[in-house]
Amino acid sequence: MNIHLWTKHLINLSILSIAATAANADTGRLDEKVRTANSRFENVAMATKEGYAPIPCASGIAGGAMGIHYVNAAYLKDDAVDLAKPEAVMYEPMADGKLKLVAVEYITSKGPASLEGQLFNFNSAPNRYGLGAFYELHVWAWKKNPTGTFADMNPDVSCEAMKAM
Repeated sequence: MNIHLWTKHLINLSILSIAATAANADTGRLDEKVRTANSRFENVAMATKEGYAPIPCASGIAGGAMGIHYVNAAYLKDDAVDLAKPEAVMYEPMADGKLKLVAVEYITSKGPASLEGQLFNFNSAPNRYGLGAFYELHVWAWKKNPTGTFADMNPDVSCEAMKAM
């Protein structure tokens, strides 16, 4: 391989590395913004006080879970995307019966949708939620998700504690 081609490959790899670092930095800022704007939900009583109601714990077919979603029907209907008003707040049931805040979910039927530059995932209809087509974005701001900050399921979250209740 000649020196010019080798240099070209090194430059391309450097550019890709810088781009990946920048993308991860943006993710961190969104995580922090979501955590700051929604830390009040660490106490599930605050979610119910603000009009959120629980739906059953959602487990993944291939393992992992999303947890128990506390959904705010008014936010779900308004189609607005507001950092401080997620349509759903997600909790993992713990063995001691407590609920631990793990993530939030933003949902809208208007799209393509994004929050702080992060694109939402599209869910067509019919779907398991009984909703029309919608866009959604999970943000795992309180519990690290090895499959990604914006992935639907988290392999480190479980609904197992619900069976004991």
